[in-house]
Amino acid sequence: MSNYEFKTSEQTWDTIAKSFDKTRKKPWVQCMDFINKLSYKFTVGDIGCGNGRHLILCAKQCKEALGIDLSYNLLRIVKTKLIENNLRNVFLIHSNMVELPLKDDILDAVLCIAAIHNIKGRNQRIQSLKEINRILKKGGIGLISVWSRWQEKFRKHFIKKNKNDIQEFGDIEIFWKQDNLNVPRFYHLYSKIEFKQDLLQAGFRIIEIKGVRFNSTLAPDNFFAIVRKE
Repeated sequence: MSNYEFKTSEQTWDTIAKSFDKTRKKPWVQCMDFINKLSYKFTVGDIGCGNGRHLILCAKQCKEALGIDLSYNLLRIVKTKLIENNLRNVFLIHSNMVELPLKDDILDAVLCIAAIHNIKGRNQRIQSLKEINRILKKGGIGLISVWSRWQEKFRKHFIKKNKNDIQEFGDIEIFWKQDNLNVPRFYHLYSKIEFKQDLLQAGFRIIEIKGVRFNSTLAPDNFFAIVRKE
């Protein structure tokens, strides 16, 4: 993604931040299970923390938590929630994921939930995964999730799509319609094989990858990977 594309993405998420927050109240079970197993001594990062629903759990479970997001407006929402929960062990950082402003080997664990797929260009997505690997300590663990390409909601779109299209196969614009908004968001929806390949190329050891159904019945809506830094 170019600087222009990062700025456009930032403006998109700033525009829908309040509306997005209304629809993202409950943490996902898969994330809660991962967070609940983390040591209280850990420093954990939530990369692409959104409205903070999982970051708050990290802060309550661990010694320190870092929340990183591209959207200032989402980070403002997170800050309000941290005050409401009297949490003072959280540091918020405004940044894209392709160039994280953090030193090497500083985090014990990382979450990156439904965020990588909003980055345009496979090389940039892999670079973001490499950045997550870089900031993890040796032996550190991560939970990373992406949307699945073949869920019912989008299956027909990709069946009809010409694989020789200039866009990467899996790219799609998904419009945010809540609260009378009509805002396009870039997504790259993953196959399980592609997700595995990108994680391996970023240098992770994959502990497991699971497809999870939330609304879809035939195919997973999301893939969740637990990874470790070698």
